[in-house]
Amino acid sequence: MQTSDRSLPPAYPRTLRLLLRYAIGMAVFGLLIGIAFQESAHKLPFSAAPAGLHLEAVLPLALVHGHVFVLGVLMPLALAGALVLGLKAGGRPVGPRALAWLTRGFLPFAALTILLQLFKGYFILLAVRHGQHDMAAVDAAFLGGSAAVRYAVYAVIHTGMGVTLGVFLVGLWRSLGRS
Repeated sequence: MQTSDRSLPPAYPRTLRLLLRYAIGMAVFGLLIGIAFQESAHKLPFSAAPAGLHLEAVLPLALVHGHVFVLGVLMPLALAGALVLGLKAGGRPVGPRALAWLTRGFLPFAALTILLQLFKGYFILLAVRHGQHDMAAVDAAFLGGSAAVRYAVYAVIHTGMGVTLGVFLVGLWRSLGRS
């Protein structure tokens, strides 16, 4: 039996469900990434890479786990809470366009950010596991060795995430009006 809260604006239940499902999915993904990191890091013994190099090789992949939980779980839950709290504080509903910037902009760009970090983490770890111990060379080889491609990919994904979140936050700010 499906129930809906009549006190929420029409676009809110769908947006809130999407944010919650995204957060749940990312929580599961984050747990799996934590397991994958542990298993992958064990395959780079200290005999193959001394302590400093070992840390440089596994750290980018280790950071993915935390980023998944911050960008993929905590941010969507906080934004869902902000939508509801804004209404409870007497604000107007956030418009459908601002909600679309959140759900069709920020969430996909946040996922792409995490996937890019995961890809880079494995790229570095596998390069060191296969004998490349010059981290400058590993970094230079990332994304086909093209600095222009690397900067373009980073710029598009990070700017997209920041701009779409910013547009939503401006819509949320405006919905609160003046006291």
